[in-house]
Amino acid sequence: MMRLLLRFMGFLFAAGTILFLVGVAAVAGLIWHFSQDLPEYSQLQNYEPPVMTRVHASDGSLLGEYAKERRLYLPIQAVPKLVINAFLAAEDKNFYEHGGIDYQGMARAALLYAQNYGTNKRPQGASTITQQVAKNFLLTNEVSFTRKIKEALLAMRLERTYSKDKILELYLNEIYLGLGAYGIAAASLVYFDKSVNELSVAEAAYLAALPKAPSTLHPVKNRERAIERRDYVVDRLLENGWVNQADAEKARKQPLIVTGRSNGAHTFAGEYFAEEVRRDLFERYGEEKLYGGGLSVRTTLDPELQVIARKTMANGLVTYDEAQGWRGPVSKLDISGDWGVKLAEVKSLSDISPWRMAVVLESDDKSARIGFQPGRELGGAVSRERRTGLITLDGVKWAKATSGSARGRTPTKVSQVLSPGDVIYADPLIAKDGKIVEGEYRLRQLPEVSGAMVAMDPRTGRVLAMVGGFSFDQSQFNRATQAYRQPGSSFKPLVYSSALDNGYTPSTVVVDAPIEIDQGRGSGVWRPENYSKEKYYGPQTLRNALRLSLNTVTVRLAQDVGMPLIGEYAKRFGVYDELPNYLSYALGAGETTVLRMVTAYSMFDNGGRRVKPTLIDRIQDRYGHTIYKHDARECRGCEAPEGWKNQSEPQLIDHREQVLDSMTAYQITSMMEGVVQAGTATVMREVGKPIAGKTGTTNDQKDAWFIGFSPDLVVGIYIGYDKPRNLGRRATGGHLAAPIARDFMKIALADKPATPFRIPPGIKLVRVDAKSGMRAGPGSGGKTILEAFKPGTAPPDNYSVIGVADADGREPQPLPDADRSLFRPGTGGLY
Repeated sequence: MMRLLLRFMGFLFAAGTILFLVGVAAVAGLIWHFSQDLPEYSQLQNYEPPVMTRVHASDGSLLGEYAKERRLYLPIQAVPKLVINAFLAAEDKNFYEHGGIDYQGMARAALLYAQNYGTNKRPQGASTITQQVAKNFLLTNEVSFTRKIKEALLAMRLERTYSKDKILELYLNEIYLGLGAYGIAAASLVYFDKSVNELSVAEAAYLAALPKAPSTLHPVKNRERAIERRDYVVDRLLENGWVNQADAEKARKQPLIVTGRSNGAHTFAGEYFAEEVRRDLFERYGEEKLYGGGLSVRTTLDPELQVIARKTMANGLVTYDEAQGWRGPVSKLDISGDWGVKLAEVKSLSDISPWRMAVVLESDDKSARIGFQPGRELGGAVSRERRTGLITLDGVKWAKATSGSARGRTPTKVSQVLSPGDVIYADPLIAKDGKIVEGEYRLRQLPEVSGAMVAMDPRTGRVLAMVGGFSFDQSQFNRATQAYRQPGSSFKPLVYSSALDNGYTPSTVVVDAPIEIDQGRGSGVWRPENYSKEKYYGPQTLRNALRLSLNTVTVRLAQDVGMPLIGEYAKRFGVYDELPNYLSYALGAGETTVLRMVTAYSMFDNGGRRVKPTLIDRIQDRYGHTIYKHDARECRGCEAPEGWKNQSEPQLIDHREQVLDSMTAYQITSMMEGVVQAGTATVMREVGKPIAGKTGTTNDQKDAWFIGFSPDLVVGIYIGYDKPRNLGRRATGGHLAAPIARDFMKIALADKPATPFRIPPGIKLVRVDAKSGMRAGPGSGGKTILEAFKPGTAPPDNYSVIGVADADGREPQPLPDADRSLFRPGTGGLY
């Protein structure tokens, strides 16, 4: 009996051994089989996830973010312990103890699955963080035993290859946490507008709750479920001893409030600038680098100047547009029922604060009650709040009718302008004392006219502010860089510069009289006229001709200098790539952009040095290495050994080309100061600082320009309709564009000293008669000025008068018709 028992036991042992060996062989075979096509996990060592590109203003403030996956890569050393513990509590509390697979967790999950079998409870997961890294980086989301086996094999290999901290770093930066945010750094900004170091226990717990199901834990759409899951993570933190009881209680009571941080420009009024930078980056590095390269871009934008530029430009456009009259409401709306929900569906502009869209609810002779467009919650639901206000007669006085029998009349009743159901824009009413009238609003309308402004540092070409239109939300077309318009008379300084560089002086006299240009067979005769049409002033100095913007003088000058030379100057200054050899182009008939014109004037301002316009100071890659820098000056002595050893101080060597003689640059600057002091831009005198500039008005008043500058700031503006049409009577650069530049520069230069323009070596200042340009004698009775001359070009000592200048210094008077015969048309008229 004993022998049989021993034989049986031996048989069982042998059978068990055989089965064990077969099982081991089968498992080994399975492992070998699934190991054959495992992904190469060593690639994680040099893994570079897509990281968002961030664009900053010159003061470091965030201007914009660009990414397909909003991610900021954060080294594990920079992740606070609280955040790490929150994710471990939610996902894998034994992470630092297991070898890639948590067998206790698997057993616990299997037991719970058996207990809950047949119920609707969700099975508890058993994947470790290492397994999730293996799945997220190297495998698919396929639900199968094959994927789980590969996941486990990869997890064990990852644990043998990388440190726990490296694996956790990959996990925390790769996971998707909803609302387009990848990784904890981006999610912290998106949900709470905070860095990870600023997160509270409740906020860290909520982020840690998201990896399981970010869409179903939405903080607004599924708020209760999101809070329930957040509190679960808080309980696990308390259970593991990673937070104390008081902090846990406080976290559970904290409401779940998210910021809904936008993905666009974060500097008010900087949208056009940010988009121009984005286009530049796309052209430089391509789509992949822009949206996933993790570039850090420091731009030239001055946020304070940008806000000033946006406000003054918008005010100028609105002032002109309102003077044309009221064109009517944006649309009509049925206000029965809940008007707020209906109004919320109407597209409104988001970047024209403090303007807000509203609907007229009631209107009578004295006022109209309006309801403002309600906002939306993060989940997209319309807010339940309804705000109303009043528009009184003071708020609609500007709204003159543009048609019918009441055309041009100031309204005497609010009901003449507004009716119930009208969808309009309104902003707070400002009283005469500058204070806001509580509860009352002013009617507004989106201007049809548009335009652009650029402000630039003349020495470096750094664009400090850019306005590409009234509203980026309305039109992303950047009129500062993409709109090619005729600059009109603002081009004339380039014509005069070419003349001053080739024998002329500011006191050279050229006749202002009718001129006829034979344009060749079949083209007829061209008869250029001054803006004043039939008025001609006879012999005029170049200074006076530029000051009064005399077209016939400019044409005669261009005839003598030659259009090929003027075209060369235009190309050298970057205004045109190629200028046709037609005299009309000397009057600004070609098309160019505001940015190009501002760049050209910067070269006048800086003494004739070439400047390249730039919106970007520096670009760094994801590792902080500088890959682009605008400042290309050579710094000699900057690499000196450490410590002071009586060596020479470092020198910055500027290798930029001299595109215009520095003395010519000063002469034309001085002449443009005359335009401001007594010419077509006298409104700029209100700035109270040395300003030079030139206005421009195109044929039929389709565009109005002003380009002006102080010693340290250049500003260019144009106003016109996107589809060019007449702006109306007196719609000149001096009346439309220059006042906007005045308002901008008064604020921008308020704290700057009244620094005069620098006079270069070699310039000789000679007192001359303002009318004739001749050297002023001891008894000169007329108005005299100090004129700038190059060596050897000053007028002789003898004093004589040319032309028709008045002795009392008044403006030159038009020539009598009888005297016009003195000047033969088409001869050039150089005296």
